[in-house]
Amino acid sequence: MAGGKLTPRQKMVNLMYLVFVAMLAMNMSKEVLSAFGILNDKITESNGIAEARNQSAFDQLAQKAQDQPKQYGDKKAKVDKIRLLCKDFYSYIEGLKTQFTKDVERKEDGSLNFEAMDKGDKIDEYWFSGDRPSAKGTEFLNKLSSFTAQIKATGGSSIVEAEMKKIEKRFATNKVKTEDGNVPWLDYNYKGFPLIASITKLSQIQADIKTTESDIISGMFQSDLVAAASLTAYQPIVVPDKTAFFQGETVTGKIILGKFDPNLVAKSVIVNGQAVKAEAGQAKFSFGAGSVGEKEITGSFNFDENGKVVSLPIKGNYVVVPKPNQAIVSADKMNVVYRGVDNPISVSVPGIPSSDVKASAPGMRSTGKPGQYVLNPGQGKDVTINVSATLPNGGGTFSSKQTFRIKGIPAPTGKIRGEVSAKGAKSNLEVCTVSATLEDFDFPVTINVTQFNVKVPGQPTVVVQGSRMNGQAISAIKKAGRGDVVTISEIKVKYVGINQPAKNVSPCTFEVQ
Repeated sequence: MAGGKLTPRQKMVNLMYLVFVAMLAMNMSKEVLSAFGILNDKITESNGIAEARNQSAFDQLAQKAQDQPKQYGDKKAKVDKIRLLCKDFYSYIEGLKTQFTKDVERKEDGSLNFEAMDKGDKIDEYWFSGDRPSAKGTEFLNKLSSFTAQIKATGGSSIVEAEMKKIEKRFATNKVKTEDGNVPWLDYNYKGFPLIASITKLSQIQADIKTTESDIISGMFQSDLVAAASLTAYQPIVVPDKTAFFQGETVTGKIILGKFDPNLVAKSVIVNGQAVKAEAGQAKFSFGAGSVGEKEITGSFNFDENGKVVSLPIKGNYVVVPKPNQAIVSADKMNVVYRGVDNPISVSVPGIPSSDVKASAPGMRSTGKPGQYVLNPGQGKDVTINVSATLPNGGGTFSSKQTFRIKGIPAPTGKIRGEVSAKGAKSNLEVCTVSATLEDFDFPVTINVTQFNVKVPGQPTVVVQGSRMNGQAISAIKKAGRGDVVTISEIKVKYVGINQPAKNVSPCTFEVQ
């Protein structure tokens, strides 16, 4: 490619070389654009995961606020306002992304064509007017600065100074120092950039919003964790050996700290005005039960801390009851019993050994352990458990009964490849197994699929015997196109070892990719 007179052949070679270099540059540009697009998709996916994680953390805070409104109510109110600020700002950014990409070429699956997003004129025209930000550009900058200001005003002292500085830095719009001098933040980040690069940066701002929300929610708990390290966070708990005592019995039990530490020994422990022996993290007590009625246990745990005595108040109660005349019956796993399965049942009477308590009901048998039974009810809407007990010290016997509602096994959930809504290649669907499970059901039940229907879009419904695809179903599946959703419905099942018809099984789907 040197100067001078060139032969026609050399000119042709040089021209081909220039074309080859240009093609390499174009391919590299497409690869870079695709890389930005992939990064944008990853950030968007991560934002969805962050939203679910933040919602879970907020639900925990909301539950704490409900259980302990004095301790967490104010924090939840602040988080509610901050989440609304984050939601509004996130939606504003999402609106910008939609505005900038509404005319962008789309692929067959509806996703953005990253390689066609190599121009930045839309954003340049929207956010810039000559060398200065346009009205829309100024609005964007104001949104960034006002977001942090509103967060700070809303959170107040609940957001520690170090965390607030991180948030302010995260959304700062100060000028950027470069080799050519200080460049305005908006110009440095968005002016003249390919559209996909700017969209990716906007997605990153959305990620920063989610991170800010997460950090603030986490920070609301951090102060409580710090406070828990102090002895003032320990809560003495009265634990009687029994929840109720007969007249004339001796009340026995112990007092433990809510946060047990085997190395923690109290200086002294006072219970109902009397000193008791202090042990590692607890103190045992013993005194007369007294007459029938509710009684209080009061006192204090006393510790040496930083040269001062820290007293933690003890406050508990117990109930003195007369000799029992009614049994307590409870289902171990639920408020009802289910037909066709073994329901664990515990039977006990306060103050009476399990060996002196007997229980019976249709379909009920003992497991061999004291007070433990299995109930497999038959027909009907309810079943009654009859209990008899022998009172101690020759007090005679008494009987009682408890009625439970009987419910059938709930409807199974249909699944393909173990999922309700599966995705994959057609070849994968052809070899998949259709199954059915009992979601959130506490008893082991084996279910066999005996028949199901397969519906491929544009193809007749195929009825299949068994749990795997037959030849006719496979032929229909082969005609499915990408994006088609194949429906598995009319699933017929049988329970193993249970003589009970199954309720209608819910359908499942498989999206061809």
